[in-house]
Amino acid sequence: MWENWDDAESPYRELMTYYNEVNNGGHYQYFDNVSSTSDLQGEMDQIKKLLSEELKANLQRAYESYLVLESMLSEPENEISDMHNEIMDECDDLFYERENEFIAVFEEYASKIEL
Repeated sequence: MWENWDDAESPYRELMTYYNEVNNGGHYQYFDNVSSTSDLQGEMDQIKKLLSEELKANLQRAYESYLVLESMLSEPENEISDMHNEIMDECDDLFYERENEFIAVFEEYASKIEL
């Protein structure tokens, strides 16, 4: 299934992208990569259809910090950017702690695919 994730139905395709990007480089990488190639807000809306309330809130919290950090790119490091980097780290940590929830969604989806 992983080899053909581009063929997966929405919202599973978007969730797989989210899962892989965060596991590869954290939420910041996910937001940065998807925003440069796709409609990030639309992708997040799809992902939220499959997440628990806590993981939805975590995604939103990470996104809000990402927006702050992106708005400060040309500014030197400061307390605000440090705080938002810490928030991003916390969001990454929660994602990794709850990874089993993502696996369960993928397994359920895979069990429904006819080969």
